[in-house]
Amino acid sequence: MVTMYAVAMKEKKAFSLDRLQKDASRWINYPQGVASILQSEGFKLNGMNAVVMGDVPLGSGLSSSAAFEVAAALAFLATSAGPETRLLQEAGFLVRLARLCQRAENEFVGVNCGIMDQYVSIHAKAGHAVFIDCKSLEHRLIPVDTVRSRIVIGDTSVKRELAGSEYNVRRSQCEEAVKILRRHVPNATCLRDISSAVFTAHEAELPEIVRKRARHVISENERVLHSLQLLEKGDLVGFGRLLNASHDSLRDDYAVSCNELDAMVNAARALPGCLGSRLTGAGFGGCTISLVKAEAADAFCEKLAKRYKAAVGLEAKIIVSDAADGASVAPTA
Repeated sequence: MVTMYAVAMKEKKAFSLDRLQKDASRWINYPQGVASILQSEGFKLNGMNAVVMGDVPLGSGLSSSAAFEVAAALAFLATSAGPETRLLQEAGFLVRLARLCQRAENEFVGVNCGIMDQYVSIHAKAGHAVFIDCKSLEHRLIPVDTVRSRIVIGDTSVKRELAGSEYNVRRSQCEEAVKILRRHVPNATCLRDISSAVFTAHEAELPEIVRKRARHVISENERVLHSLQLLEKGDLVGFGRLLNASHDSLRDDYAVSCNELDAMVNAARALPGCLGSRLTGAGFGGCTISLVKAEAADAFCEKLAKRYKAAVGLEAKIIVSDAADGASVAPTA
């Protein structure tokens, strides 16, 4: 038996590793899904008693579910009946573990998420951003200047009601773009394989909505690659401009922003010390992230909450975040 108490929900739940089935309390389905996938892959798991707590706002687009899945996976491996704990030291196993956690969310929980959130939860390193190649599942750690800057999260207090269904719509539209543009790039399997030059030359062949969705993805891929160069040079001003351009593209071409997200971003950009701001996560509510000069961070946070409330009438939760280490098993005494 696995018994878990969730501090945030003030709720205790238990399940048998021999009889895993969805529960009406959604939070317990994440560790159940992880246990299901691990056991299907031959891992020998033991029961355990656990307390679950965290400071990632729930339902805000900050990937609390992925963090929970990864933490659950490490807990199961650390308390397992076999040699599974040693696998954590093997090269390549952490990538496999990220994929297993993604499968837990896809197959058991029923959310068709990508690999990014679970991958970052495992591979993150303090003081760095994680650049992921989602085709090869290789990554690079890119230094982030946490001395001169702060990452400020603005929680809009708007739940992401449309994010799940609209994600599937956007995915379908992008796949349609690939089918059409494959006439000119026969080996293309996704928009990652389409250059901006090819897109510009042939965008008139795409329906208007499909054209806008593809333009966002192709330009965003280029912004990500450009951001690597800027962060490695310590060019925070240039990186901030990319954050702004990213949000504008998400708002205008990908159409996943909302009035509250735009209000938070606009308020942030108008404040001294803000280098750039954009929505984060799937959109339609949730959070923004802003890159702020370190010396301006305290005043920025205070004024951002006030300006956001004046604009939309909602209370915002403002969080100053660092680029921190990913999940790990704590050493025992």
